[in-house]
Amino acid sequence: MQIIHIVYVAIAIALLWKGADLLVESAVKIAFTLGISQLVIGLTVVALGTSAPEFVVTINAALRGQSNISVSNIIGSNIFNLGFILGGVAIVQTIRTNKKLVWRDGMVLIAATTTILFFLWDLKLTRIEGIILFCGLIAYILLLFFQREAPESETETEFATAGLKDYGLLLTSMVMVVLGGHFLVEGAVGIAHALGISDWIIGVTIVAAGTSAPEFVTSLMAAIKGRHGISAGNLIGSDLFNLLGVLGLAGIIRPMTITPHAHSSIIMLVGMVLIVVIMLRTGWKLSRAEGGFLVGANLLRWIMDYTMK
Repeated sequence: MQIIHIVYVAIAIALLWKGADLLVESAVKIAFTLGISQLVIGLTVVALGTSAPEFVVTINAALRGQSNISVSNIIGSNIFNLGFILGGVAIVQTIRTNKKLVWRDGMVLIAATTTILFFLWDLKLTRIEGIILFCGLIAYILLLFFQREAPESETETEFATAGLKDYGLLLTSMVMVVLGGHFLVEGAVGIAHALGISDWIIGVTIVAAGTSAPEFVTSLMAAIKGRHGISAGNLIGSDLFNLLGVLGLAGIIRPMTITPHAHSSIIMLVGMVLIVVIMLRTGWKLSRAEGGFLVGANLLRWIMDYTMK
């Protein structure tokens, strides 16, 4: 195990934490300036930024013909987002939800996840299936644009109109979280290979956790600051960008064939999505107890993945 991998992890933590702080603040100001809600900015701009590490890792793996890393990173990242991250954030701070997050975005996530299950059941993702997924993302973004809601009232009294500096901070913070995710993946994969862990296990656990780190620190920071729309929207939006955009584009670039071990992870993802949407509806919040359940379920899934290797 090389010391450089440990250094990478340390650099990643610093970049991710500071980048997430800047990302949340600049995104809230820009949302107010554009006349849209924190939920929509979380589902789009923030989600796109925090999904960048998954995009880089998945597309690179697809170009290299490493289908297991490419697909397992997306499946693992989405499970990690809904389990460890959403659950962990809820343990720290109860997350408030609303009807649009549940009935619009939650239903789209359920539809996208079950579509992935159908497409990957034969352990292949064809170019046509990739095109269908990517078109689904475009349709969802158009839906958000035509149904966009006004910014929250408390934002209006707290923030002035965003200036050029805020747009610069948004771009800078996205670069910071992308670099942080990159260094974390490089360090974690190097350590994992030194321990003799297989590609699928590395992808569905370690790489997935590393590329999901921007979502974690961003959503946690947003929840602590009371930006619940950004906190929950970032995770739902990131999962949709991963499934429809990143995996769809990867399938368009190169059709993929994956290991039979993928079935259990994909089924786990579908189950996790259904449970999360139900929890978001109950009381219009995600409680600390529900967060604890999600974290426990994700830990169980990791144990199952390691025992299957």
